[in-house]
Amino acid sequence: MSETIKGYIEKIIFRNDSNGYTVFEISGDDGSEETCFGTFPVINAGEKIEVTGEYVDHSRYGPQLKMSSYKILQPDDSDAALRYLASGAIKGIGKVMAERIVSKFGDDTFRIMEEEPERLAEVRGISVRIARKISAQFDEKKEMREAMIFLQNYGISNQLAVKIYSEYKDNMYNIIRNNPYQLADDIKGVGFKIADEIGKRVGISEDSSFRKKSAINYVLTMSGGYGNIYLPEDDLIKSVNELLGIGEVDITHELEDMIADRIIIRKKEDNLNLYYSSYMYYMELNCARMLLDLNCSFRVSESRIDSIIKNIEKNHDIELADMQKSAVVAAMENGVLVVTGGPGTGKTTTIDAIISAFEEDGMDILLAAPTGRAAKRMSETTGYPAQTIHRLLELSGSAEDDDRVMTFARNESYPLETDVVIIDEMSMVDLPLLNALLKAIVVGTRLIMVGDVNQLPSVGPGNVLKDIIASNSFRVVMLNKVFRQAQDSDIIMNAHRINAGEQISLDNKSRDFFMLERNDPNVIINVMLQLIIEKLPSYVNAGMFDIQVLSPMRKGELGVINLNIMLQRYINPPSPEKTELEYHETVFREGDKVMQIKNNYQLVWERRGYNSVVIEEGTGVFNGDCGIIRYIDRETHDITVEFEDNKYVEYQYALLDELELAYAVTVHKSQGSEYPAVIIPLLTGSTLLLHRNLLYTAVTRARKCVVIVGMENTVRKMIENEREMKRYSTLDIRICEMNKKNDA
Repeated sequence: MSETIKGYIEKIIFRNDSNGYTVFEISGDDGSEETCFGTFPVINAGEKIEVTGEYVDHSRYGPQLKMSSYKILQPDDSDAALRYLASGAIKGIGKVMAERIVSKFGDDTFRIMEEEPERLAEVRGISVRIARKISAQFDEKKEMREAMIFLQNYGISNQLAVKIYSEYKDNMYNIIRNNPYQLADDIKGVGFKIADEIGKRVGISEDSSFRKKSAINYVLTMSGGYGNIYLPEDDLIKSVNELLGIGEVDITHELEDMIADRIIIRKKEDNLNLYYSSYMYYMELNCARMLLDLNCSFRVSESRIDSIIKNIEKNHDIELADMQKSAVVAAMENGVLVVTGGPGTGKTTTIDAIISAFEEDGMDILLAAPTGRAAKRMSETTGYPAQTIHRLLELSGSAEDDDRVMTFARNESYPLETDVVIIDEMSMVDLPLLNALLKAIVVGTRLIMVGDVNQLPSVGPGNVLKDIIASNSFRVVMLNKVFRQAQDSDIIMNAHRINAGEQISLDNKSRDFFMLERNDPNVIINVMLQLIIEKLPSYVNAGMFDIQVLSPMRKGELGVINLNIMLQRYINPPSPEKTELEYHETVFREGDKVMQIKNNYQLVWERRGYNSVVIEEGTGVFNGDCGIIRYIDRETHDITVEFEDNKYVEYQYALLDELELAYAVTVHKSQGSEYPAVIIPLLTGSTLLLHRNLLYTAVTRARKCVVIVGMENTVRKMIENEREMKRYSTLDIRICEMNKKNDA
């Protein structure tokens, strides 16, 4: 049942300035005190407000009013004016100055501030200049409130309204009325659908050229979310028509206009028209150019090569295989090298050998990987310091979730100071990250890219590793020999069989690879719980939270969203001793396993020793890092997470969108990580999702044990299914084109 409260904002308890989420205390006209929460773009302590909403019963703090709508009321007497001005709502006015102003003008205070602001200079301590500043602030707040009201008429949320007003100010009215589709180009978080909803309310024609162009832009942008750099003409036209929803529409004129304005690029390949956003096209072209520029040849004598390889084998007490020796030689002789191979083929040993070869020549070497987990593994296996590519390039700001605004300190003007750059897990690198990396590497520096080309491709746009290899323009060393010690592992051998399209034994005679046949989702979940809680920890000598469930999908009964809810319920059930906090639709509870889902280089961590004494501090928590929630403070909305190595991080409420429950994660999210044991639920799903490449990637995440729970027939079909969702990328074509130009 809806309730309405009128009163003054006494205290802002919590505020997230990025989205306007606010918790505050309100003193009602009847003398009552209430706690309200919701999204309020512009409110300050001391303001008079009317809030409508429904009461929710908080487990710890009692009833609170959840706002559904509100409006700021104009204070109408001297007491109200004093309360507002003394709150600090107007910068430069404190309690003493507020008392002077109200003492001078009384009930007429706000009219004076709005209509005769110069009279504020009559108050002791306020000059004409300060009076103008106070008036400007008062007017700006009024203008913003009026803008909010105007935008709300078009169904625009408070959070989005703040962004729109901040971007356009007074020009906002003209843009909303004439071309709301411009919002999709200018404001992050506004896509075609939001702009189109506003357009409908404004009365923009369904076949408006503005609407068609916005739809074209949207389709090309969204295709990047599926890994694409371009779209074929038929795919583009079909997707735009589906989006417009008014039958078959001719967009030829709009396409030609956008090509003429260089907003999009059209290229012809094999008699097909391919359409790129100009941003993506030139990025791909620049990556091709920079890779070829780096691809120098270096002369190294045979005697020197023989000496280095002998020293490596002697110092490391190993005998390098022929392809590993070839990789060392290729690294010394080429500016660009790709080393690829599956599990057990000696990629780590090869990296070690390459590092030793360059160290012997006194070269500076930098190691990096796309994620923090992958970088940590690289450091552990090589004994050489490694970092994320983002940190290597010194990411500026915190906008890495939007590749278009990703900025790095290291670039062509301030390049990396090194002789060699080695990148591991290269299959995870997308085109924007490759572009940033290449900008920071000067010609003459060797670039060595290591990865398994058969892993899932990057989450972001592009098919970087496959395209570089497919171009046939760079030295590639394919490690294909599975070493004897690796042959004892059915995980490794089955991974190679899966990759080759060969069926695997699922008779459970293996020591590290098991298939538990089940065909009911609820039964599958129960079996997984038994494995996690009872069976696997002692079998692989690991903690319960070290065992990872990997699902092919996010949605559905066996998707990670539902699995996390179910697994949390039994692995870490509610308890009076455990504080919990609801954020959007996720309940975080003390004792939960969580994952950081984006790189955050500003987050501060503490390493704690005996009695929680801080013994070290640093910054940076990385995409894929997993930890345990140790403490939740309901008053401050802070969550404290303990990550590996006793690193504690405090998350404010505004940062909780960077955390997810991690009892189950997608196979894509697991890339770059290894776990003692993985459990893979496989029942049914789209053939575009349940394919060989995904199964191969999931299996190779395990060190000691793989358990598949589900239907054997699904596993068999996945091995047979080579059909991944096709990615449209042309980095290999751009490389070949530029190579021909260079040779001409």
